Amino acid sequence: MAPRSPSARSAQKLFDPAILGRAALDAVTKLNPRTLARNPVIFVTEVVSLGVTVLWIRDLATSGGQALFSGQIAFWLWFTVLFANFAEAVAEGRGKAQADSMRRTRSDTVARRLATLDATATEAVEALSLREGDLVLCEPGDLIPSDGEVVRGIASVNESAVTGESAPVIRESGGDRSAVTGGTMVLSDRIVVRITAAPGASFLDRMIALVEGAERQKTPNELALSILLSGLTIIFLVVCVSLWPLASYSGTALSVTVLVALLVCLIPTTIGGLLSAIGIAGMDRLIRFNVVATSGRAVEAAGDVDTLLLDKTGTITFGNRMPSEFIAVGGVPEQDLAEAVLLASLSDETPEGRAIVALCRSRYGLAEADIAAATIVPFTAQTRISGLDVGGRELRKGAVESVLERVGIAPASAPADFRAAVDRIARTGGTPLAVSDGRRLLGVVHLKDTVKPDIRARFAELRAMGIRTVMVTGDNPVTAAAIAVEAGVDDFLAQAKPEDKLAYIRREQAGGRLIAMCGDGTNDAPALAQADVGVAMQTGTQAAREAGNMVDLDSDPTKLIEVVGIGKQLLMTRGSLTTFSIANDVAKYFAIIPALFVASFPQLAALNVMRLASPQSAILSAVVFNALIIVALIPLALRGVAYRPVGAAALLRRNLLIYGVGGLVAPFIGIKLIDLALSALHLA
Repeated sequence: MAPRSPSARSAQKLFDPAILGRAALDAVTKLNPRTLARNPVIFVTEVVSLGVTVLWIRDLATSGGQALFSGQIAFWLWFTVLFANFAEAVAEGRGKAQADSMRRTRSDTVARRLATLDATATEAVEALSLREGDLVLCEPGDLIPSDGEVVRGIASVNESAVTGESAPVIRESGGDRSAVTGGTMVLSDRIVVRITAAPGASFLDRMIALVEGAERQKTPNELALSILLSGLTIIFLVVCVSLWPLASYSGTALSVTVLVALLVCLIPTTIGGLLSAIGIAGMDRLIRFNVVATSGRAVEAAGDVDTLLLDKTGTITFGNRMPSEFIAVGGVPEQDLAEAVLLASLSDETPEGRAIVALCRSRYGLAEADIAAATIVPFTAQTRISGLDVGGRELRKGAVESVLERVGIAPASAPADFRAAVDRIARTGGTPLAVSDGRRLLGVVHLKDTVKPDIRARFAELRAMGIRTVMVTGDNPVTAAAIAVEAGVDDFLAQAKPEDKLAYIRREQAGGRLIAMCGDGTNDAPALAQADVGVAMQTGTQAAREAGNMVDLDSDPTKLIEVVGIGKQLLMTRGSLTTFSIANDVAKYFAIIPALFVASFPQLAALNVMRLASPQSAILSAVVFNALIIVALIPLALRGVAYRPVGAAALLRRNLLIYGVGGLVAPFIGIKLIDLALSALHLA
């Protein structure tokens, strides 16, 4: 199945002229030694570049014949440092472009604040003056002033400023689709929003900081590789310093410029110059797939995930349980059942209640009745029943077990047609609601939670990547099994409470597995926080978004396929370029070492397999190639090595064949071509 393409907002060219211009300036700014000290390889290169530049100035002053040679070496060393900085600056620039786009969505919004939920008068205030807990009224055309939760009403909201998707979404009070984001626009109806974010701490503010890289820290893998590169740099520094007295003893005079050239060519400047860009580009690729990662560690962990837990409602399914049919029992006419269901649902402000009222109107032609004199019985988590008392009737609608208990009927003693209807609904993955009038059962309402389209194929794709999918839900085992079969998950956890999800994740982690969790509700927050990769849906609650270490702006649980692919791609890119960089040194060895000692040891001419024109040409060609290869690999570092869902052994063979052998062969060809060009131009 083809991967999801990034949104129009985030689909940028690899090298945008505006980004390149800013990156060029940033590359010069990054020459500050305090900035470069974070990258030991390039820091050492800058220090020795400065030293060779001083020697070049000395050679110019003394009119020595070495001025042309040392000047060219100095130029290419600075070129190496600048383009290493440029690679990082381009990666950062793509993130800054994202941040600028988000920043433009904010304006000096004026909010209409309400004193209380039932107030009719509003007070116009600046959005930045709003505090947590404030109530604001939003109508069509209004920008939602800050992050919050809908506490009254339902509206269509345009979230393209955040997600880049033009299709509006529905936000309503009650349930897990009540969260709204500052900067998005209300398109229809009116809603009352309770502000949940302090000024400057909204979701959009945090996104801007994240995509700019202000809070990005090196991951454990990146730190380990940095230590390895630092170690190699120290080793080759000691080797080059030791080589000077050894060369003098053998009768070979080595200049500081030549030793610096040898050092820069042997230390892993290629991966050192691209390492930071690879990490930043990995997070940038997530953003282009509309996933914001709050942790670079989570991006890497995604590459090793082997178990994925998904909350059913709102994640695997749309979460809007829609009534599909009314099933009358005990000889009750279906029209009478529909009238009773309508009355019992008129005061029900949940999405299901509103959907039932709409079905009664459209299918049965029923009009709303006057319930001003009725006594409303609100739904509570304890009773799991709602309804009203009107005209001497006690109409109730709710969970089957709760309604049966109210009418005084044991589940096993319920009428046969009632049990048959409940069982049929449960087997098909629906949710049955019992309806009663006093002590009499009237029938069952079939609520159906629709599985998201194409999700089965996406789960099959995850399975091919070696990831096991587990659905967690509060539904009964029969309903959970039906949804699991329809969605194509590998396993399910039914009647799961928040502590059950948490215990399951801890048990799997204790077995050495890396767990990813997708969820959108407040009850998912503990599991999202415990998981190695916690992907919260943008449509979810504030608690879920804060608990996860990634937020999916498209609210697509199967987006984890892209997240895992990007995580694996990040690790592969880093490993591939490290292999290429170290393999490069072998060719540089064959270019420089014979050139240094061939005068004292003519036998070393046998190592000059490239038949380079002169010792100076060999050294300069190696330095030029060392600089240009960084430029050539910048697109690969930013785009990443292509990932295919194949076994680890196949990936290793491919990596060694392409980047190991390629890293050995490419420098021989490149250095020889540069040598021919330098000889033709009489530059060496």
